Amino acid sequence: MAQSSGFSLDESMQSAFLENSTESSIKKIPFADSSLLLDDMDALRKRANRDGFLFFRGFLPADEVLAVRRDMLCVLEKFGWRQPGLDSRDCRVLLDKLNEVPDGEMREDIGVSHAAYHDVQKLESLHRLPHHPKLLALFRRLFDSEILVHPRHIARMITGHRVMTPTPPHQDFPLIQGTVETWTCWMPMGDCPRELGGLTFLKGSHHNGYLPIQNAKGAGGLAVRLCPWENEWCEGDYQTGDIVIFPSHTVHKGVRCLIKDAVRLSLDVRYQSVHEPIEERSLQPHCSLAWKEIYRNWRNQEYQYYWRKHPLRLVPFDDAYHIPGKRIC
Repeated sequence: MAQSSGFSLDESMQSAFLENSTESSIKKIPFADSSLLLDDMDALRKRANRDGFLFFRGFLPADEVLAVRRDMLCVLEKFGWRQPGLDSRDCRVLLDKLNEVPDGEMREDIGVSHAAYHDVQKLESLHRLPHHPKLLALFRRLFDSEILVHPRHIARMITGHRVMTPTPPHQDFPLIQGTVETWTCWMPMGDCPRELGGLTFLKGSHHNGYLPIQNAKGAGGLAVRLCPWENEWCEGDYQTGDIVIFPSHTVHKGVRCLIKDAVRLSLDVRYQSVHEPIEERSLQPHCSLAWKEIYRNWRNQEYQYYWRKHPLRLVPFDDAYHIPGKRIC
């Protein structure tokens, strides 16, 4: 844990810092495209170790990403939330119609109702894309190991519904646990300029290991305690096919969407070595459905229960990582 001046941020000071940091106190650093390092794994690992993440421009074929996007937009149309007469790239919603959904029926970590998210989780295309050969090859080389694709894919459909709050700065480890060498791949389902939202990353933050948390609004329900000088945030305009990958100690947060009637579509997918432990819930759906319900109308069985072929080392969830604590800065 990093230490400097030796003072402790109490609850009110930390909240004020998280919520009221001025633009002048934040250093916004543009993404460096790591695509040119794909043939030099040593250089790629060196950059990942320095920054805590890797950004790749146009890594995935745009047509395959847009196919998933179309399927997700069809769910919005089914529930009557998408503005009529739009092409597949337009992401406008009928915000007044969406706000008719009662707060208790919303998935506040996703952006749509529980019922709509069930339909999204049933999409075969959504579960197939994380197994793209380019992604599998990248993580096999990065880990120098056979890999496990977590089946618990998270589809974000960030809308302007009144209950929604931008994802606060956090680490993935308290939420997914298992091995700290689980990496997340975040991919926008279509173009995602900064005014539409996206993710931003605190450069080098993974070097601090696990950071104490506090309860917070937004996806995950927790935020890390940051020190005032931790202010170098890397960001950029995402294009279709871009990805960002990062280990589970890297601090990241959601960028507030400035377009109130838009929806930001993205996927969170996780990868790890098959030889590392995995927390039991990472093998369960990201909703209340059972796998057999999700798989019911799929055409292909290749991506069903695929993790069962591995002799995985399962570990239980540790609630201690969700106990708020203080941090010495």
